[in-house]
Amino acid sequence: MYTAIVFLPIAASAIAGLLGRFIGARLCELVTTVALFVSAAFSIFAFYDVAILGNSHVVPLWQWIASGDFEVNWTIRVDTLTAVMLVVVTGVSSLVHLYSIGYMRDDPGRPRFFSFLSFFTFAMLMLVTANNFLQVFFGWEGVGLASYLLIGFWYKKPSANEAALKAFVVNRVGDFGFMLGILAIFLVFKTLDFDAVFAAAPAMAGKTFLFAGYNVDILTTICLLLFMGAMGKSAQLGLHTWLPDAMEGPTPVSALIHAATMVTAGVFLVCRASPLYEHAPVALGFVTFIGASTAFMAASIGLFQNDIKRVIAYSTCSQLGYMFAAAGVSAYGAAMFHLFTHAFFKALLFLAAGSVITAMHHEQDMRKMGGLAKALPFTWAMMLIGNLALTGFGIPLLGIGTAGFYSKDGIINAAYLAGTPIATYAFVLTVAAALMTSFYSWRQFLMTFHGKYRGDEGHHGHGHGVKLEDVHESPLTMLVPLAVLALGALIAGAIFAHLYIGADSGGFWRGAVAAAYGHAGVRELPLWVELAPFVVTLIGFAIAFYYYILNPELPAQMAARKGMLYTFVYNKWYFDELYAFLFVRPAMRLGRFLWKFGDGVTIDGLGPDGVAARVMDAARGAIRLQSGYVYHYAFAMLIGVVALASYFVIVGVAP
Repeated sequence: MYTAIVFLPIAASAIAGLLGRFIGARLCELVTTVALFVSAAFSIFAFYDVAILGNSHVVPLWQWIASGDFEVNWTIRVDTLTAVMLVVVTGVSSLVHLYSIGYMRDDPGRPRFFSFLSFFTFAMLMLVTANNFLQVFFGWEGVGLASYLLIGFWYKKPSANEAALKAFVVNRVGDFGFMLGILAIFLVFKTLDFDAVFAAAPAMAGKTFLFAGYNVDILTTICLLLFMGAMGKSAQLGLHTWLPDAMEGPTPVSALIHAATMVTAGVFLVCRASPLYEHAPVALGFVTFIGASTAFMAASIGLFQNDIKRVIAYSTCSQLGYMFAAAGVSAYGAAMFHLFTHAFFKALLFLAAGSVITAMHHEQDMRKMGGLAKALPFTWAMMLIGNLALTGFGIPLLGIGTAGFYSKDGIINAAYLAGTPIATYAFVLTVAAALMTSFYSWRQFLMTFHGKYRGDEGHHGHGHGVKLEDVHESPLTMLVPLAVLALGALIAGAIFAHLYIGADSGGFWRGAVAAAYGHAGVRELPLWVELAPFVVTLIGFAIAFYYYILNPELPAQMAARKGMLYTFVYNKWYFDELYAFLFVRPAMRLGRFLWKFGDGVTIDGLGPDGVAARVMDAARGAIRLQSGYVYHYAFAMLIGVVALASYFVIVGVAP
């Protein structure tokens, strides 16, 4: 069964990719979608068997690499951490496959698209079922390849090609650190198997190595290198710039990348390696800092975005920051719980946005929407549920709310309870991010579904507009996945909170992560801490309602002023411009110099082109001598005799 979970998607991908032109697009859709639903059904059983009943499994498949002392076996590891990821990955992916049947119904490249989707899912399943770091790296790179193919699926669009390349290159930066981390693990522990490495980790605590004249902690170095890979894949501060541009891919791709697969790989890696991180407090502090800073930064950028998908993309970046902040204070259970609930409401938001985009004839600018609630009542309800879950709506004193309420408040509470200075920093920034999350979520909702309809107006002099009577709900294949995800976004938190972060968490995780709920219990949780997320969520909604319902003319006036703070945030903290200045333009100048001078002038000039030119010059000179006049030949013979005689006179040898 566990082998089938992993390999059914790649089998379906091969059928769709290799036989698509023979069996047709419809059969490709059915084969890949049915395979994913079967895999999802098996995953649900695996979750019950492993996470609930406690029957962990290690399934050896074959020997992968054997070279001297270096031996790596291909093994499927299914513990609670894996079981959680299996449900998330296969559950969301199967619904995305079903949704894509309706969303991509008019696209001529459907066999290729469904093949890529299933390959993406296979790579992610290989990653989460790995039993050693090298196997993780295989799935890690497979996910990177598949994301490149899916983001650039519409390859005739230059912007899609650029976004795919950007995602690929930025992820290579993080992957370089991940690769160094794997090499360091083998150098230190002489193995890459999880159990052996984690068992030996306590003995390495506090040990150092000499680097550049400094004694550097070994485990801290390894953990930072691993986290560098996680930063790239999970789009954390500094390596986040690829994620919003990934919106150039089809909307189902956005849902798959941002909800359950690629971006959560980094969080999974940190939680999987938690036995190492627990002995590297400096690395944990860095994880906390980056996570909290990313949550704040991405939430601030989302405040003023106008593309409906980009708003959700920046919210993904921010929510991933929450997960890393939780892992950084050793609340690995809380990090995985938010990963679990986030998959439901983020996939719901993206697919609901896709329903809006389809209804609006592929318009994504929220300034051209408004008043769509009557035309799209079901999508309106689904987006409402997604927003409530994203903002973490709930009633703290009663302990009831949406899925995001349980997981997000769990992270904020864990940061406060940890009590360290860096944890306090994380607490403050995550609460501030919760305020901004509420504002941009309700801003998006109100701009899209309420107020005056603006879709029939050309915006800034371009666009043909869409009449409101032409806006209709999407087909059932797109709406059914929304309903399933909405159910999860509403009740998943209440059902599973006691397992992930509650009283039963120890028996649930069974050592799959280093600690079930970090250092909770260091101090009492004050009432104001429990109420803070709820209060800031209400404030964010009130501000959005004031600006976009009561006074809808104010946002445009504020944007027209182009204040310093607005401009800074609207331009995404100028990260792209900074990287262009520091890396892109110097690389372009260096490349141009090497092309013009190094290759053109030096190599070609002195090499093939130079030799050829001198041969041509010599040939032209020889041609001039072949004039056909006897006196020219006689003169040449005379010159030759004089030159020969002069040579012998000079060297002193008689002729």
